[in-house]
Amino acid sequence: MVNKRKKEEQTSEKILAAARKVFTTQGMAGARMQDIADEAGINKALLHYYYKDKDKLFETVFLQEAQKFFPKINAIFNSDLPLFEKIEKFVAEYIDEMVDNPYLPWFVMNEINRDPERFMYHIWGKNNLPKPAKLLEQIELEVKAGRIRRIHPMHLLMNMISMTIFPFIGKPMFTRNLGITGKQFNEIMEQRKKEIPAFIMSALKK
Repeated sequence: MVNKRKKEEQTSEKILAAARKVFTTQGMAGARMQDIADEAGINKALLHYYYKDKDKLFETVFLQEAQKFFPKINAIFNSDLPLFEKIEKFVAEYIDEMVDNPYLPWFVMNEINRDPERFMYHIWGKNNLPKPAKLLEQIELEVKAGRIRRIHPMHLLMNMISMTIFPFIGKPMFTRNLGITGKQFNEIMEQRKKEIPAFIMSALKK
């Protein structure tokens, strides 16, 4: 019984790894269950035994990624890093994750719009929620100390998030309208790890 359970867990992990690769390269619309079965080295019938449809598999893959990623952001919020270092680390962590999982922001947006309570429960559990309070307090302390210009802490947090995430949401528009390749886009995103914090810090300094 133990060996059977272990084998099922290994097969499930193999399927999820294959699905993540196929979804990342082909997108939700372009991916086929047969592609995922081939990537996992199993037949399609076995794939359907574990996951009945593509939507459920997509949800499982990116929910796992969200569950790993968002606690990292919480850890940055609650760290003892100076404010500007915290901004740099936040931006770099976000960009690295979005490059590795370009469909994660779309998944998160869809899930939040569809059922925010359910999504937040899956990510954080019943009694655990995102905790930006320490970051917001830190921003207010920097303002009161006169080290940065007055800004509402929530505006700064929104700026950090939107400047980091929007390029990934707008990627089809940028790549098509501006004629840049996926590789060029990722190179630009790598540059934004420095550009975004520098822009924010410049705007905050007196």
